[in-house]
Amino acid sequence: MKKLLAVVAAVAAFSAHAESLTVAATPVPHAEILNFVKPALAKEGVELKVKEFTDYIQPNVQVAEKRLDANFFQHQPYLDEFNKAKGTNLVSVAGVHIEPLGVYSTKIKKLDELSSGATVVIPNDATNGGRALLLLDKAGVIKLKDNKNILSTVKDVAENPKSLKFRELEAATIPRVLTQVDAALINTNYALEAKLNPEKDALVIEGSDSPYVNILVARPDNKDSDAMKKLAAALHSPEVKQFINEKYKGAVVPAF
Repeated sequence: MKKLLAVVAAVAAFSAHAESLTVAATPVPHAEILNFVKPALAKEGVELKVKEFTDYIQPNVQVAEKRLDANFFQHQPYLDEFNKAKGTNLVSVAGVHIEPLGVYSTKIKKLDELSSGATVVIPNDATNGGRALLLLDKAGVIKLKDNKNILSTVKDVAENPKSLKFRELEAATIPRVLTQVDAALINTNYALEAKLNPEKDALVIEGSDSPYVNILVARPDNKDSDAMKKLAAALHSPEVKQFINEKYKGAVVPAF
């Protein structure tokens, strides 16, 4: 009985001192990566709770409003634009991986097979929309006024030899219309959720030198907390690098 009471007391003491972090994440690969590090963090006294979202707005809103501690779903250019547009001051804690943006189609096998007037869907947020256009510029499909401007829009297309028609949709919804259009530019997390294989199915895909590194994001008031530091360290562990390489096979690339 004494031993049992001692165990209960030890568990209670651990629980009392355990730190907790609630992190927003899109399901693939972010939530999967976070769930992978849960056991390691638990051993360090951090209870990690993962809350899944399928959009790119609420994870930032809820962290800014202190309803959540952090999020893991976006890259720095997107965060910069969000902060500017919404007046928030969320900050990057750690860069973890790159999800190469790719061009997908169920109608053609190569980009040069796009017909005149073909419909191409790109994300409607400023950073991923610009990123999509930059990829099409690099692939020689269009020419932008400034191929260094990450916030390029359709209005910045200087040359469009095939008179492509661009549709802009929320990134999460693009895989659903893939069969209805000629081509679509899809973020890897949504491509994976749609059971697409970026390595095999993408007609063109960003290289591992992409500047769009996905980051762990928090607020200035909690970015340096012990729990956040432990989470950042866990996300930079050799085990996470191995997990990413083995599970996603190049569709997601470690950035550390």
